[in-house]
Amino acid sequence: MTSLPADTSALMSAALESILYGFSILMFIGTVWALTYKRRMRDVNRPVAVVAVLLLLVSTAHIIMTIIHVENGLVKYRDTWPGGPAAFFTDITEETYVIKHALYVSQTVLADGLMECLVWQKIYRCYALWRSIRVIIVPSLLWCAVVVTGIRAVYGNSQATSDPGDVFAIDLEKWIIAFIVLTLTTNLLCSGLLIYRIWNIERRVSKIRASNSTMMPIVRVLVDAAVLYTVMLLGLLICFLAESDGESVLTDIAVPVVSITFYMVIIRITTSCRHHLSTASTSRTTEEMEQRNMQQYQTKSLEVHISRCTQDDSASTYKVGDEDRPSTGIEEI
Repeated sequence: MTSLPADTSALMSAALESILYGFSILMFIGTVWALTYKRRMRDVNRPVAVVAVLLLLVSTAHIIMTIIHVENGLVKYRDTWPGGPAAFFTDITEETYVIKHALYVSQTVLADGLMECLVWQKIYRCYALWRSIRVIIVPSLLWCAVVVTGIRAVYGNSQATSDPGDVFAIDLEKWIIAFIVLTLTTNLLCSGLLIYRIWNIERRVSKIRASNSTMMPIVRVLVDAAVLYTVMLLGLLICFLAESDGESVLTDIAVPVVSITFYMVIIRITTSCRHHLSTASTSRTTEEMEQRNMQQYQTKSLEVHISRCTQDDSASTYKVGDEDRPSTGIEEI
């Protein structure tokens, strides 16, 4: 089944990837701001910053190879490639095609590796919460399987000699489908573990929290990112199962989408944590001021005024000071 001509899908994927790449640049700038704003260099989360830079570099390399691939098919080899541009864009052994898919695999491995780091930091460090280290074993094994199947799929592309124009050949397709399924499973599992842990902590502390701050915005952004990434992978999987040439479009745009998804997660989590810490700090400061005011009030000296009432039965008036005044019944001292 062929839904799009190969040259048409190549042009479409290049245009869409360029638009999404430009948006990913803006998201990267936002990520750098979120990681470094009002922070010293030693306080920056360096592993996350390194992954963010690597995602940008891979995205940049991929868009460059996409442009070269389109230029080769439509200009450089237009009249010399057997079968013309359509045959060029369906040749999975062509050098730029193989490099592009290797970069896509690298981007996916980096993104899944970032999720593994988040799971490791948020779950393994809270061993008392889970009571088992086995919770990290399955995601780690899935990530290793993603690496293996991705490398095998790229190698299969470069070595496809029997039918280099068919990406849906049985020997190659099974590795690609396995790679997509494992990536989808890893994404859902890691996102689910993070969301569950944050929700569980939020549920436990909600009854004793002194401030109005909450971690639920982080849960929402994780859900949004997981849904976006899952929809993209499901579309790619459906294209391979239906043997549609739309897979080339989705494969190309998947690279900037992966970057955008994880930049969104980093920005939202970083800003939410900063707001949470700021709110907690403000609450502590207010509480300390109230305690100091209470202590000052309790230790403040009291001035006591004592009034004395005197009466002279021999006179019809009361004497106050040096002057005779009508009786008030009170003499103040």
